[in-house]
Amino acid sequence: MADFPAPLLPDPAEWSCPAPVRDRSVVLLGHGGGGALSAELMADIFAPAYGNEILDRLTDSATVDLGGARLAFSTDSHVVRPLFFPGGCIGDLAVNGTVNDLAMSGAQPAFLSCAFILEEGTELAVVERIAGAVGAAARAAGVSVVTGDTKVVDAGHGDGVFITSSGIGLVPRGVDIRPQRARPGDVVIVSGPVGLHGVAVLSVREGLEFGVEIASDTAPLGGLVAAMLAVTPELHVLRDPTRGGVATALHEIATASGTGVVIREDAVPVPEPVANACGFLGLDPLYVANEGRLLAFAPPEHTDALLDAMRAHPQGTGAVVIGECVAEHPGMVVARTGLGGTRVVDPPVGEQLPRIC
Repeated sequence: MADFPAPLLPDPAEWSCPAPVRDRSVVLLGHGGGGALSAELMADIFAPAYGNEILDRLTDSATVDLGGARLAFSTDSHVVRPLFFPGGCIGDLAVNGTVNDLAMSGAQPAFLSCAFILEEGTELAVVERIAGAVGAAARAAGVSVVTGDTKVVDAGHGDGVFITSSGIGLVPRGVDIRPQRARPGDVVIVSGPVGLHGVAVLSVREGLEFGVEIASDTAPLGGLVAAMLAVTPELHVLRDPTRGGVATALHEIATASGTGVVIREDAVPVPEPVANACGFLGLDPLYVANEGRLLAFAPPEHTDALLDAMRAHPQGTGAVVIGECVAEHPGMVVARTGLGGTRVVDPPVGEQLPRIC
């Protein structure tokens, strides 16, 4: 029998998959995905290095007392690829992302900083267009960009434009919104259709066509939150389901509060084009990023009034109840399916769609 050379097998160290191997000593794309790897990075490296009681709350924005005022303070970096996508660009994404993080603490956003990292060789017309989007988004959100910075990196060491934005806002008296306040009996509300941003970015990045243009939902949520607080200051939790989508945000809340969450799968508003795209790509819409949606945990007696107020606001016209907070299975999120069964909604290890925000 003839001797044949042994087949060349791929090196497992070079494999890349949606759920990356976790026992590595280097940074993976999944560390930026908002899932389990991101949580481990925070718990194992950043929290021990910075450790303080404010950071330990792990909210979207920190709330601090300063000079008799209650302030919310947040920062975020934006590395989306491509820079322009249906419904927006990295510029308005940077503004809305920071404004929304402030709003999730109940704050009224006021001032932003904006730092640009530019890659050598990027066309100035592109930078001008993005800066214009930053200014327009800030005006739409009712905030001012009052400080910033610019750095340039060598060609090949960036991706055109990266933006880091920070913001501060004022938290009204009597408002205490944080994930630890979720309690059994709370209703879970989502402000509108989910999955639009992630699919919009992916479609242009990969040149995919789904028969209809899917536009990002990127938008400021400060006005919507103000309308909700006008109904009741007793909102327990607000969270914008960005990286990792609705599923990851619910897990973070369940873990922080020590409660369980039950959602009705058929109640989650997933637009048909998003559902079709996710089915084609093998994605779960619950894990796809959003940039203009919020989740709210609130006492059930305020449900009808909150929904009325949200639906009267442009950013909340599609608001619906998708589930409730329960005492059972603390720290776990489960979904009731349309067939009457239940499934556990696990937190993601990495991310389905990298470089999405």
